Amino acid sequence: MWKWPKLRISRRDAVMVTAMLLLCFVFFQLDLFPKKDPQPGRKERARIVTVDNSCIEKLGLLQKGEQALEVEILSGKWEGRHFRAVNVLRAQMELDKVFKPGDTALVGILDDADPDTCTLNAQDHYRIGYTVFLFLLFGILLMIFGGFTGFCALLSFVFSCLIIWKLVIPLCLMGYNALMVVFAAVTLLCAVIIFLVAGLSRKGVTAFSGAIAGVFASSILAYFFTHLFKINGAVMPYSQALLYSGYSFLNLSDIYIGAIFLASSGAVMDLAMDVAAGMEEVIHKRPELSRRELLQSGFRIGRSVVGTMTTTLLLAYSGGYLTLMMTFAAQGTSPIDFINNPYVASETVKTIIGSFGLVLVAPFTAVIGALVFPRRFPH
Repeated sequence: MWKWPKLRISRRDAVMVTAMLLLCFVFFQLDLFPKKDPQPGRKERARIVTVDNSCIEKLGLLQKGEQALEVEILSGKWEGRHFRAVNVLRAQMELDKVFKPGDTALVGILDDADPDTCTLNAQDHYRIGYTVFLFLLFGILLMIFGGFTGFCALLSFVFSCLIIWKLVIPLCLMGYNALMVVFAAVTLLCAVIIFLVAGLSRKGVTAFSGAIAGVFASSILAYFFTHLFKINGAVMPYSQALLYSGYSFLNLSDIYIGAIFLASSGAVMDLAMDVAAGMEEVIHKRPELSRRELLQSGFRIGRSVVGTMTTTLLLAYSGGYLTLMMTFAAQGTSPIDFINNPYVASETVKTIIGSFGLVLVAPFTAVIGALVFPRRFPH
């Protein structure tokens, strides 16, 4: 019969978790990006009461025009009041939304709005409640099966989100070198997450050193091949809109390169920890092993893991551009045109460079582990 995992927390684990919670709090309070002039009014939840679609024109699969809505405000000082609202459709399937009675929307409302004369803008479906519910469900499931380790994993997940949102994005928007910012963030993430899981131990040092070596090698390869392939960072979504929003000074190529090794850093950490944990177990069972024998064991462990991890990374990336490949296949695009397309080339570089990092981190970790783990030099 399955039992709830026992919570056996050592003093070292308690210190690490406390430090992690403090770091999360500090980064949550951090506000590096200069605030713009606040927009008048606020965003509130609203329930769609009635819908008028008479002004919507169908253009094949697309729709253009306006939905006239009546909404009931569900939050804030206008709670319970009814307003007129409008939803503009621009014939952009990826951005347009169509409301139905009973839907919950996010609306913009001025502080001095008059329900009798003001028309609100229905900005989008309200998804925060479902987002919170999904995250809580994930966290509960993780802690049920993982116990204290699951709690640490959830904490590292939250910490990673804070690092990206509160550190990486603001510093990049402020004009700092994206490569340096992302590499520093990945180093911080590797240190905190690995040492939270492994503690300040030889296993932690080995996994961290191997992961950073793999990320550094990936960053060099990404920089070289991005320029060799002549990939424009504008292939990233919303990049052009970002430049025209007052950030024309940004180097999109550097941001694209940083995104490559940021995206693969999680798999790199995972692989480095697998190799380090395996080598620790080997030297624990056979402490008389020489460095050479331990190194060979590390290589064998790495070979076993790299095959599946590389495929995992390929599948993770390919899922993001599945419709792109379907479009080319439907149009009968030749392999030459397909491979030379900038979007395909950018995804190719992203996938292969990420896989390079995985392949390299295994031997790096094995070499470092052979130096760190043995308790004595071989005869």
